[in-house]
Amino acid sequence: MYRRLAALWKKPSAGLEDIQKNRLIQWRDEPVVTRVEKPTRLDRARSLGYKAKQGVIVARVRVKRGGRKTPQVAGGRNPRRSGRFFTLNKSKRQVAEEKVALKYRNMEVINSYWVGEDGKYKWYEVILADRTHASVKISKNLKAVTARRGRASRGLTAAGKKSRGMLHKGKNN
Repeated sequence: MYRRLAALWKKPSAGLEDIQKNRLIQWRDEPVVTRVEKPTRLDRARSLGYKAKQGVIVARVRVKRGGRKTPQVAGGRNPRRSGRFFTLNKSKRQVAEEKVALKYRNMEVINSYWVGEDGKYKWYEVILADRTHASVKISKNLKAVTARRGRASRGLTAAGKKSRGMLHKGKNN
């Protein structure tokens, strides 16, 4: 079953055209960070550590696409770094994880995955675990992940490690 779900999500524009379009229209009206009852991509969530148990939740987050803008300098000078656009040194996925971590302060980010995009936004679903919940403390995998605080802000999630060059499997690693 999970293999078939993964195959559908390889090209969502082909298999899930109408469903995905309606989802995006609905998601645009929602707040930036929204708690979700069940994961949209169950196969991906399960492979990244999601368990349907108490203390583990999924949140959908919206991130703006494109580069970022810096405000123009006021005053009659022309500074060297006065370019209007700049690119962040981290991925949109990492930005999404940080946004969710700020909203759910008692939870720890486990991982995240892409669920959709349009011309203006990208949406990710982030898996979170409650550090203080009994079922999370008992679970070996979740206990190890939630032992240290602030994984998303310190770049310790998969997205953070990738942007820091720590997931590259090359000669030097």
